[in-house]
Amino acid sequence: MPVTLTSLLTLAASLGGVVAASTLLTPDLRRRFLSRPLKDLFRRALPPISATEKEALEAGTVWWDREIFGGIPDWQSLMQRPMPPLSPQEQAFLDGPVETLCRMLDDWKINAVDHDLPPQVWSFIKENRFFGMVIPREYGGLGFSAMAHSAVVLKVSSRSVTAAVTIMVPNSLGPAELIRHYGTTEQKNHYLPRLAAGLEIPCFALTGPEAGSDASSIPDRGVVCRGRYQGREVLGMRLNWNKRYITLGPVATVLGLAFRLEDPDHLLGEESDRGITLALVPVGTPGMVIGARHDPMGVPFQNGPTEGREVFLPLEMIIGGPQQAGNGWRMLMDCLAEGRSISLPALSTGGAKLAVRVAGAYARVRRQFKLPVGRFEGVAEVLGRMAGQVYLMEAARRLTASAVDGGEKPSVISALTKYQQTERMRRVINDAMDILGGAGICRGPRNLLAPVYQSIPVGITVEGANILTRTLIVFGQGAIRAHPFLLKELAALDHADPRQGLIDFDKAFWSHVRFALGNGLRTAWHGLTGGRLQAVPFDGWQAQLVRKLNRLTTLFALVADLALLVLGGSLKRREALSGRLADMLSDLYFASAVLKQYHDRGQLEEERPLAEWSLTHLTHHAQESLTGFLDNFPLPYMGRLLKRLALPWGAFCQPPSDKLTLQLAELVMTPGALRNRLTEGIFLPTFAGEALADLEEALQATLNAEPVERKLRHLQETLGLPGPLSLEKALQANLIAETEAAAIKRAEVLRRRVIQVDAFATAHLMREEAA
Repeated sequence: MPVTLTSLLTLAASLGGVVAASTLLTPDLRRRFLSRPLKDLFRRALPPISATEKEALEAGTVWWDREIFGGIPDWQSLMQRPMPPLSPQEQAFLDGPVETLCRMLDDWKINAVDHDLPPQVWSFIKENRFFGMVIPREYGGLGFSAMAHSAVVLKVSSRSVTAAVTIMVPNSLGPAELIRHYGTTEQKNHYLPRLAAGLEIPCFALTGPEAGSDASSIPDRGVVCRGRYQGREVLGMRLNWNKRYITLGPVATVLGLAFRLEDPDHLLGEESDRGITLALVPVGTPGMVIGARHDPMGVPFQNGPTEGREVFLPLEMIIGGPQQAGNGWRMLMDCLAEGRSISLPALSTGGAKLAVRVAGAYARVRRQFKLPVGRFEGVAEVLGRMAGQVYLMEAARRLTASAVDGGEKPSVISALTKYQQTERMRRVINDAMDILGGAGICRGPRNLLAPVYQSIPVGITVEGANILTRTLIVFGQGAIRAHPFLLKELAALDHADPRQGLIDFDKAFWSHVRFALGNGLRTAWHGLTGGRLQAVPFDGWQAQLVRKLNRLTTLFALVADLALLVLGGSLKRREALSGRLADMLSDLYFASAVLKQYHDRGQLEEERPLAEWSLTHLTHHAQESLTGFLDNFPLPYMGRLLKRLALPWGAFCQPPSDKLTLQLAELVMTPGALRNRLTEGIFLPTFAGEALADLEEALQATLNAEPVERKLRHLQETLGLPGPLSLEKALQANLIAETEAAAIKRAEVLRRRVIQVDAFATAHLMREEAA
């Protein structure tokens, strides 16, 4: 059945009539005859929400995600949001200790020979308080902003993933962060100065063999009892645990432990099951086993299992003291929302920036068929795509870190940022490996990308596996947490006073209906007019793309409500559908970040291709996610109806043009301010013998030689020579100067140097060769 303007107006009028009828009734009658049965229906449609799910939903804060779920983003407020620069102390740390650390790191030796950071690097990290970046100054830490923390991880990750992971874990979800927010005064005074100074090395044990993605079901137990600790009898807990994948576990001196605390003898109160609890366990406590190592894809950061058998600790070792018993899941969710916004997004961006820098230079230096490989459109297309991805990754990294610095703990945005950044790093690194070809797959000291490539599955897996994050968390949590009314409706269902609960539900529900109706009417209007009549606070090409963004945001809010209304609790099981909505939400957030970054950098015309490619790519992908959702909606007629409503004239977002993509490819193959800005923040070695320094030198020499090579080709054509004009003949005939010939010779020497790959006598001698 075709959808006409008349049928759409009829549908809108019917919905409007329902709202109008509700307003004609008195509040008491509306609640009795409309809201009460709707409340019961609403309750039956929703899946049961466990206590741990409820704590996860309530953890953290909502921020720009609420604007997206609201359907009408306030672009001016985002553009006016301050983006504070690094402080002088933070910049000095980046230019000083971080730069020095990067120079100390030999990633090939770390990965292939020592399988660990060398002792002098461990000492340097501790002495310069890299483990205390998030610890306040009053406890001896550096007290850095989230932006500075992110910048440090980005720079170090572009040199060594092993070193970056070693640094970022104590500053992310670990004992220091938990103690800082929830610890007792005694715990703060004792542990924070020692952690900041590197006198203690922390790790945090959450995941176990039976509790991975479903971490809330941890089987590890602690039982409240009396026992002896350090020669005195105290009220404490007897712990048994089995954990794995614990980063820094093999070298830790203090273990943060998540477990379920039980009180069968009611020594703490009436409740037997106190819930998930967090405690500090000093390494060496009798009964604990630690020291073995995992091998995470050959990236040798310290990681391993830990077990505890009948380990007794006083209740004072609970983070926050006995009064925080049972509050561990909420504490974890709050800290994860903050930490997940920084570490892996920064590491991913650092790795992707390095890949663009390397692949761009290599594509200009490496030749086939007498041409730089970057001049072939197939390669240039990949290079341009890489450049655009890096630009939008940097935008999201900065915007998310600024939110944390602004006091937010963005639980939904941190999840989608971690998921998206690690996935985009995977695409960028894979693209770079394709361009490097054989030079990318032969490991050795000169291969800059193999260690990053090896580390990709680690980032995909940790801090919430990406498949789970995409299909269950981003939209599943976001739809409830960031929706303007849904959380209020849920709270009304569980209100202790049924009468007040009905009043609250009545208010939230009818506001929700009016909100959905408004989104539907805007969707129909934008569809019929192509969104061209919107007033937006942008001009020119930005205005056109922002109108598309507005239209997509309204559509997202509408289909999110449709999914929740029609599918209810079953949406939790329809992960392919919720995953598409998660992708759409992610694209809209990343597009917001790109707009913000372009605005903050002064809307430079030379940067326009990067911003335009990123926004065009994101709007097109968001549209693809939308159409995929509607094409696969379980009620096909409703999906087709809404598709006609949303896209009456067909698709309105096109992918980036080839011309624009090739512009970006040229950018990353050409040294200059824009290429430097795109890869800003990574470590750039300048000393001889460094693979990246040699590649950069070869790139510049290649560009210096290209005018001379063009001159030789022109002379050959002009003179009508049957074959190529050799350098020697041109010199003998005084057709070129000595300096021109020297430029070509130097470029050739450097080119041959950088296209070489490492070779070893035999496999068992690789260790000696590397040393």
